[in-house]
Formats: sequence, C-alpha cells, structure tokens
Amino acid sequence: MFLEALGSALLGFALAWVAVQWLTDRLPARGRVLATGTLGGVFGALVTHGALGPGHFLATLIGAVAVAAVLLSLLVRPATRRLRRSAAA
Repeated sequence: MFLEALGSALLGFALAWVAVQWLTDRLPARGRVLATGTLGGVFGALVTHGALGPGHFLATLIGAVAVAAVLLSLLVRPATRRLRRSAAA
C-alpha cells in the first residue's frame, strides 16, 4: 500500500506539473495546482484500492491518475476572450 500511495502521489504531481506548464494562464497559483494533483492522486489511490482490494497495483495507479486529472480539470478557468454581443440585445 505504501508503494501505491507513493507512486500515485508522484504521478499526480507529474500530471499537475504538466498542467502547469501547458495551461499557465488558465490555472490558479502553481502551488495550489501541484498540491491538488498530488492529493488527488493519493485520494484516487485510496478510493481505487478500497474498491478493488490489494493486488491491483496498476489499476490503482490508473485510478489515481484519473481522479487527479478530474480534480485538476476543476481548476481550469475559461480562456479570456471578449464576448461579442449584438447591439439589438
């Protein structure tokens, strides 16, 4: 279980790092994103391990990455664009 937690924390951190590099202008502060990815990975590993039981190392890591990705997607803000409104509205 310890290796699953460590691996999932590292995968969540790596996923958050990639998100920070690609979406710098659409995410909040870097520390918040990195913490969310890391904790999301650990939480995902905990939930997946609880659902599947021991002996599913790869599936637990996949579940951890999926939960971390979902939590990171909640932090993404819309791109800043001007809305075009018609004069008739």
